[in-house]
Amino acid sequence: MHIPFLKKISSEQWFMLSALIVNAGNYIYNLILGRILGPKDFADAAILITFLLVLSFVAMTFQLATAKFSVLFENSIFLNFLNKAYLYATGTGIFLGIAILISSKTLQHILHTQSYFMFILFGIGVPLYFIMSVNRGILQGKKRFVKLAITYQTEMWSRLFFTVSLLLLFTTSPSSIIVAIGILLSLFFGLFPFAKEKVSFNNRVPLSAEHKEHIKKFFLLTAFYEFSQIIINNSDILLVKHYFEAYDAGLYASLALIGRVVYFVAWMFVMLLLPKVVQLHKEGKPTTSVLSKYVLYIGILAFIIVIVCYLFPTLMVQFLFGDAYVSIAPLLWKYAIATSLFAISNIFAYYFLSLDNYIPVILSALFGITQIVLIIFFHNSLLQVVYMQIYAMVLSLAFQLVYFFGFSKHHT
Repeated sequence: MHIPFLKKISSEQWFMLSALIVNAGNYIYNLILGRILGPKDFADAAILITFLLVLSFVAMTFQLATAKFSVLFENSIFLNFLNKAYLYATGTGIFLGIAILISSKTLQHILHTQSYFMFILFGIGVPLYFIMSVNRGILQGKKRFVKLAITYQTEMWSRLFFTVSLLLLFTTSPSSIIVAIGILLSLFFGLFPFAKEKVSFNNRVPLSAEHKEHIKKFFLLTAFYEFSQIIINNSDILLVKHYFEAYDAGLYASLALIGRVVYFVAWMFVMLLLPKVVQLHKEGKPTTSVLSKYVLYIGILAFIIVIVCYLFPTLMVQFLFGDAYVSIAPLLWKYAIATSLFAISNIFAYYFLSLDNYIPVILSALFGITQIVLIIFFHNSLLQVVYMQIYAMVLSLAFQLVYFFGFSKHHT
């Protein structure tokens, strides 16, 4: 069947459409878990989901670095870079995976989970995620957005299928173990389609000192920034799991899942932003128009989500998670404000990261640490935890804006 309008859809537009589907699928995955397990057991499942998010931020260092240098490097230099990227990514994944295996019982004690075996299963899958991230970096940098979209689709749908199927088949088995198995299996599927660039770990051709320095600088900048993202995006759930009872932690996990929709949708713009900014900067062309467009898109999206959360909080919680979670509804719009501020601030930081500018990265990390400190000292209630995040994110966005306008003034 010939459908003319489909030919007019660019690969970038296909990727954005796919990203929306993936986000919807991940939401469905979490909503199903929330409804099947209930608040108490969902708290354990939320820890694994949070660990997966933390892992994605750590591995994103390799993905963004690969994406950037896939644009800048060509031919043998590019292939030499890929050899190093796969080698170091695999080594990092094995090291972190072993660290999780060794500390599994300690993690169970700190986070008050019912089992430590779920951390063992998770640790086994860690190296796969790092290999997958380098592969995605190639596809992202080379603007093969259709194949990039497929890797996210295969990961998401396989995790949803295996987890739900196993939960329905093995109703008496520990739910956290089943969720961990579902995550592990999905990482295998996320490796496909694999980029066809010919790489070999036996290739010993060295990169030039200039290229090494450029890669090292960007990699360290990105690692530092992703560390700040881990702090901001996941510390609240981990701290709530530590300070509050399992039931309250489960309620908070559902709140975080609903409220973070703006951040997860904003991520698809970040994926498109980096290669565009790098390419324009490489060609000596202005880049602020790209930033302005994406900030506008995310700002409008954030405004709509906050308004909906303010007007229909109870309806949203009942529809998404059910009556067992309805007591968290009054906090929904406030949490949405915190994540909206974070998402907009995040766009500015990634923009400057694309330009090898490290100051916004440091600012983001400082406010991530500020958020942790505030929650550690002020956690008398879940409402207070949300307020601490709003305070930290208001300051973060304010400083990003001040820096951006100061930077623009001196570079026009």
